[in-house]
Parts: sequence; C-alpha cells; structure tokens
Amino acid sequence: MYRIGQGIDVHQFADKRKLILGGVQVPAERGLLGHSDADVLVHAVMDALLGATGNGDIGKHFPDSDSAYKDADSLMLLQKVREIISAYTVLNIDAVIIAQEPKLQPYFKQMSANIARVIQISEEQVNIKATTTEWLGFTGRKEGIVATAVVMVKKI
Repeated sequence: MYRIGQGIDVHQFADKRKLILGGVQVPAERGLLGHSDADVLVHAVMDALLGATGNGDIGKHFPDSDSAYKDADSLMLLQKVREIISAYTVLNIDAVIIAQEPKLQPYFKQMSANIARVIQISEEQVNIKATTTEWLGFTGRKEGIVATAVVMVKKI
C-alpha cells in the first residue's frame, strides 16, 4: 500500500535566533521564532510523514506546551517521527522553502543529507528547492519563511 502525505510549516523571523533549515545553520541576520529550533523545512517533512501514515501532526506528538521540546533540535524530533512511522518505508520527499532571502541553494545538499540520514534513505530520495514570492506577502516582506513537503511512503 502506497500513501502520500503533505506538510506545511510557517515561522516568523526573530532577532537573536539562529536560522536553522534542514538541520543546517544558514548565515543570516535573523533566525526563526519557535518553541523548538523553528526549522520550518524539517517540520514540514515531519507533518508530511505523519500525515501519510495516518499519525496526526507534529502538534499532536510535540506540543509547544511541553517544555521538553523547548529549543529542541528538529532533526532529533524527525528521528522520533521515523520511529513512529516505522511500519513504512519512505520512498521520496519533495520539499519547497519559500523565502525572499537568504539564498539557500548552496545548502540544499547538506539539508538533503541530514534529512536522508535521519530517515534512513538515500540523499537522492530527498529533493529540496526554494522559491521567492517576488516580494509579495509576508515572505516577500521578509517577515518569515514557509516550507512545504510532499512524501510518498509504502507500508512494509
């Protein structure tokens, strides 16, 4: 049985925070505000995986009301998702980061490698890309970043 999942996450920019995307610290003037490290890319992937397997969403498993997840490393949370979905093989992940800046292409390979390592798939099964909104909306005004992800899984 094959299943498809979709995930989306949004975080606003904040001063005095690191910008973490796909487990990579990206050089930037501001990072993203969130209960954990606010890694929108990994959060979107987590939601897509949980959705594809009928396991709810990240809010169900890692609520922001739980102090255990304060400033948590999202790759560690992704590892927990991998355990939750252990009855499935991940066939591929396709993700988009929507941000006016910074330029992200130089970091895609490491982001893919980080996600693939945690999910235990090959880097070729993880595709990451980025786009801007041509200065429109909150991402265009550089107020925050959005990430979306689509995954395909197969029941083992």
